[in-house]
Amino acid sequence: MDAAVLVISAAEGIQAQTEILFEALQRTGTNVILFINKLDRAGSDSGRVIEDIKAKFCKHLLFCNKAIGEGEKTVETTALTFADACFYDEAAALAGEFDESISDAYLSDKKIPAAQIDNVLHAQVAAGEILPVILGSSLYGQGIDTLLQTITTYAEPTKNRSDDRLSGIVYKVTHEPDAGRIAHVRLFGGTLKNRDVITLQGDEQPQKITQIRKYSGRKFTDTGRVEKGDIAALCGLQNCKVSDILGQIDEQYAVQMAAPTLSVQVLHEKKDDRAALMRAFTELSAEDPKLDTLYRQNEHELNINITGTMQLEILQSIVKDRYGLDISFSAPTVIYKETPSKKAIGYEAYTMPKPCWAIIELEIEPGARGSGLTYSANVPNNQLFYRYQNHIKTALPRALKQGLYNWEVIDLRVALIGGGHHTIHTHPMDFFLATPMAFMNGLQAAGTTLLEPMLQVRISAPEAFTGSLIGDVLAMRGSFDSPVIKDGTVHVEARVPVATSLEYPIKLASMTGGRAFYFSKFDGYEPCDLALGKTAKRLGVNPLDKAKWILNQRNAIQESDHAFMG
Repeated sequence: MDAAVLVISAAEGIQAQTEILFEALQRTGTNVILFINKLDRAGSDSGRVIEDIKAKFCKHLLFCNKAIGEGEKTVETTALTFADACFYDEAAALAGEFDESISDAYLSDKKIPAAQIDNVLHAQVAAGEILPVILGSSLYGQGIDTLLQTITTYAEPTKNRSDDRLSGIVYKVTHEPDAGRIAHVRLFGGTLKNRDVITLQGDEQPQKITQIRKYSGRKFTDTGRVEKGDIAALCGLQNCKVSDILGQIDEQYAVQMAAPTLSVQVLHEKKDDRAALMRAFTELSAEDPKLDTLYRQNEHELNINITGTMQLEILQSIVKDRYGLDISFSAPTVIYKETPSKKAIGYEAYTMPKPCWAIIELEIEPGARGSGLTYSANVPNNQLFYRYQNHIKTALPRALKQGLYNWEVIDLRVALIGGGHHTIHTHPMDFFLATPMAFMNGLQAAGTTLLEPMLQVRISAPEAFTGSLIGDVLAMRGSFDSPVIKDGTVHVEARVPVATSLEYPIKLASMTGGRAFYFSKFDGYEPCDLALGKTAKRLGVNPLDKAKWILNQRNAIQESDHAFMG
């Protein structure tokens, strides 16, 4: 999105979820227009809300209308323009905060052209330094005309590229029986036409666009073309998924998918529907890539990763309505991670049984929290061909999927510091096979630290529950900032492990009689004692079992576990 209208109740004021939405819009560089609603409600207090907005969101506000009769059903709003002396003065003073020449002229009582003031306001709204504010009552249609005018005036396509290079993102994926998978894209730059062949970032397979649709509700027209600044639906991209990138995209506009912290097993009684269930979750994985669908063939288990238990209710409803399948889920389990405990060397000489020859030496060490994998190579081509070094680089992320405790390994630096090949015996696949063995050897030497997912939580409840909330946070092994009490409500910000807080929203609702608000978001990983966490079940062969791993990779034996992704 280029811009969003954030609605705030003049009666209830800024709610905790409103702050979360504003933070999300800020992170994605999305311009915000504020609509203060419900001025017709008894007890509405737009003045108080405006002061809170200045304190929590932005101190520079551009008021686009005024209200008369607030708190009554007969409330009326009037749009403000530069013809109004009051609006002119406020707009000039606001623009003067960002333009010294306007400030000097305003303080000297000189007449400033409205266009000059308006240009500064436009620029600062686009930069997110000024928030337009509209007062109104959606129930009685008050302020709506001003809101629409403000949208057309200030909601400019600020995220479009200045050049013509292809740039876009898949923000939604839908499925149709005839058209298959449909990619809904926002194009920031370039042009796409029917029959264009494109390659999605991270996908080596070119795909042809068979149709370009523009939707209006459920109806669509085949436009055959989409240009910079437009949204459209592309047919033919059967490998697409949500968050896929077309061409190049500015990093701040990329979609930040919520990290899944829980895993559940999909339960379905009818064995005959197993294939249909697999197809259903293959499609759903494209619509939500973080589902990370995993099928364990030997146990006939289908597992998915989720961000929260509410997601299960949504999935259950979608699978029933769209595919006609009745499913349930096992109790959720926490997804842990692991990271190297110290620096170590991982070495593997895969030279038997012939024909094969791949020697790899890796230096493995812990990385900063949240850094993911940092890889480097410093081996000359005459020692190890660069094409084989690329094989190692490609195979490494797959090797990280299961560590010593069988959780994904994160936050580490890996450097290729040595290796060798044979001009006769080396097969290109040798380095794909040997890389996991070298990595696991190094990981075993380094040891790993278990990491548990953490949540940043915000709790609002009646003031009487202050002591109980603090006690609960401590009982969950959490930490918290000093509680803030305002207007009879206590607000607590805390950081708690996912494992200890799974059932807390239910407990909180019961304890407060539904009068509390609880919001949580993923907040990274922290070291966890193994006694407080758990190990996972190993999927497939462990590369530390060298003989069995080589046989497995050479297809001499078949392992049962495998994963599929939508």
